[in-house]
Amino acid sequence: MEAQKKSAVSDVGAWAMNVVSSVGIIMANKQLMSTSGYAFSFATTLTGFHFAVTALVGMVSNATGFSASKHVPLWELLWFSVVANMSITGMNLSLMLNSVGFYQISKLSMIPVVCVMEWILHSKHYTREVKMSVVVVVIGVGVCTVTDVKVNAKGFICACVAILSTSLQQISIGSLQKKYSIGSFELLSKTAPIQAASLLVLGPFIDYYLCGKFILEYKYSSGAFLFILLSCSLAVFCNVSQYLCIGRFSAVSFQVLGHMKTVCVLTLGWLLFDSELTFKNIMGMLIAVVGMVVYSWAVEVEKQSNAKITSVKNSLTEEEIRLLKEGVEKAPVKDIELAEPKE
Repeated sequence: MEAQKKSAVSDVGAWAMNVVSSVGIIMANKQLMSTSGYAFSFATTLTGFHFAVTALVGMVSNATGFSASKHVPLWELLWFSVVANMSITGMNLSLMLNSVGFYQISKLSMIPVVCVMEWILHSKHYTREVKMSVVVVVIGVGVCTVTDVKVNAKGFICACVAILSTSLQQISIGSLQKKYSIGSFELLSKTAPIQAASLLVLGPFIDYYLCGKFILEYKYSSGAFLFILLSCSLAVFCNVSQYLCIGRFSAVSFQVLGHMKTVCVLTLGWLLFDSELTFKNIMGMLIAVVGMVVYSWAVEVEKQSNAKITSVKNSLTEEEIRLLKEGVEKAPVKDIELAEPKE
């Protein structure tokens, strides 16, 4: 019972860290990248900085013995890093080429895509309650975020690449942790250096295509430098908590409950940046929160049901073994030739 309480506290801590760090990094990046802030528009290269700092933290952690390094084949790490970088690049290109409304729809479509991919790759099935709660969350977030919806061929292709690669990356985080019995931080410390190196090399060129300027042309101020450091620091917690959450739960749970961040961002945008918060936004957020609560309940019911089934199976197996043992002990020893009990 005490172990379950500790596990529940750890689960809540992982989610809280992810929500706080994700919302914090969005707010920091909004100030850093907006024209009214420091106009640092190099999103892909900034992500490279994020992974470079994360890799540095991982190296220090391994060197001091805080975390243990386990073997994961290099080809798995390279494959994962390619998928993760495709996700980051695809998202940035999708945001540039599509309207904000279609970009939000593409993000919402990740939940059903993750469900289908987990069904194909891991033969995972979902209860009716889980499916219904996912639909409620998608509707709620859609109501409060989707406005104008415009799409073109290039933008649609980029959105599809972003959706598939992001979904595959999040599923792979959990499967790699289970496959190699590796902790979330240990896996992150192995993938972060590869992602950092590739994004720092390719990022400036992708950003040049996106915004028409090279990062070397940017004039740094002390304020911009401080916000870049803040963004990188929050990224460490954001990356670690993402791996923690997916390792503890699933990619679907991470996507569904992750939309709590959307609700927080809209609320904080209204409080801190005077963003408009309409009745439509508020209704959408309420629907989304209801969907998240129902999803949490449905997953918990599913866990309890699975635990009961496992318990019944185990108890039947033990009973069968006990009866078999008793039968062997009580059975009379028979003469093989005469097939009669010996006196």
